[in-house]
Amino acid sequence: RWYVVVVGACGSFTSKAKSKMSVAVRAQKFVARNIENENFNQYWYSPITIEACIKEIEQCAKRVAFLSTPSLFYSLRNSELSSNSTLLDLYEDFNQRTTSNSTSFVKWDFNKNDELPKNLLHAFDYVVADPPFVTADVWRKYAEAINFLLIEPEHAEDQTQHGKILVSSIAENEEFLNDLLQLKPCKWRPSIPNLVYQYNFYANYDVKVLQEVNPEIPS
Repeated sequence: RWYVVVVGACGSFTSKAKSKMSVAVRAQKFVARNIENENFNQYWYSPITIEACIKEIEQCAKRVAFLSTPSLFYSLRNSELSSNSTLLDLYEDFNQRTTSNSTSFVKWDFNKNDELPKNLLHAFDYVVADPPFVTADVWRKYAEAINFLLIEPEHAEDQTQHGKILVSSIAENEEFLNDLLQLKPCKWRPSIPNLVYQYNFYANYDVKVLQEVNPEIPS
C-alpha cells in the first residue's frame, strides 16, 4: 500500500489518502486552539517549524511515535501515516481529536516506562520527541522509551537501515545527546515563540528538509 520513491537516505511516499488541508493550516489551527501551559513547560513550535518537521517526517517514515509532540502529530497531512502513528503524552486532553483507531493516543508518563504497551515494542521506524525538561535524568528516561519503541534493524524491511530519531533540546546538551542516542545537531533550529531560550534539533540520520536554515531564526 506504500509507494516508495528513494530520496537520499529517506523514502518518501505518495498516498491516495492525503488531506486537502495543508500542513501550515493544520499547524496554525493547532496553535490557535491549544493554549500553552507554562506550568508544564508546554510550548509549541511555530507553524513554519511544524511544517518543516512534518515535511521531514513524511519523507522518511512509515510509522511514527510522537513523544510529547502533539503539535506535530495533529499536523500530519497524510492520513495513512497518521493512522499508523501514535501520540504518547501525559495529557489526555490530546486524546479528544484522535481517530477511532485506539492506538492513536497512549497516555504516557516518562517516569513509568515499564507501563508502555507491549504491542508498541520496536513498532516504529521513526520517533520524534520533545521532553518538557532538558535535564540528564529526564533525557535518560526518554531515551529508554525511544529505544523501546524504535524498530531494530533485524526487524526492518531494509536491515541496513536503523530506526530514525528526531528530538529537540538546548545546545548545551549536544555532547550528552550524542553519547546517549548518537544524535547530531541539524542546521534548522526550531522557532518556539514563547520560550525564552533557543533549542536545536538533533537527529541520528542525514536529514533532508532540516538541513536548511530556518528563516525565522537569525543566523
